[in-house]
Amino acid sequence: MAVPSPLSRRLTVAALLTLTAVTGLVDAVSYLRLGHVFVANMTGNVVFLGFTADPHSGLSLAASLTAIGGFVVGALAGGRAAHTLAAAKPGRWLSIAFTAEAVILGAVAVLTATTVLSYAGNSRYATIALLAGALGVQNSTVRHLGAADLTTTVLTLTLTGLAADSAPAGGPGARPHRRLGSIAAMLAGAAAGAAILQWSPTAVIALATVLAAAVGGVFTFVPGFRVSGGEAAAAS
Repeated sequence: MAVPSPLSRRLTVAALLTLTAVTGLVDAVSYLRLGHVFVANMTGNVVFLGFTADPHSGLSLAASLTAIGGFVVGALAGGRAAHTLAAAKPGRWLSIAFTAEAVILGAVAVLTATTVLSYAGNSRYATIALLAGALGVQNSTVRHLGAADLTTTVLTLTLTGLAADSAPAGGPGARPHRRLGSIAAMLAGAAAGAAILQWSPTAVIALATVLAAAVGGVFTFVPGFRVSGGEAAAAS
């Protein structure tokens, strides 16, 4: 059952679009610097697992498995927090979840900046696992929040809905702005991540940390309220 956001519809959409940009940023680091692996897009990793049947693919079976494992652990933690807190204390639940994501991302930024972790060699697997865990928390939390067309990670259904529900397809053209916003946020995050990577991958993770912390702060400090039935329907 989807839990209504304790924030207004506009603030909720803004927060989730920010997290969509975080996904683009972090996946830019993982794919371009950690050996062609995703830490948010698990569909890609499952496909990569199949591609490793080609010994010349250049893909790492271990990296994909590490990402999937870290993501599942993060999703389990996010799901546990949702089932424990969401119904009674939605604001506290979302604050804890997104702050936890920011803490994990921040830890990765610090550990890579101090060379405790790296983007190459065997220590990259720890980097992959931690980043995937953070995005697992994000995805699990957003799933329980249940804002339609704002998954913050997977755009396949968003693009499908945008086309299939459009007026040229004979549909009602429902939520085109929200769907286009998701696509734009992901693209902007990925492009920014790729650009900043030329300077420092740790800077990309640091930026993702700041954005995730900002979202956690919104749910922590902005006075919340239970949305009305009409607004809850619009947000979900």
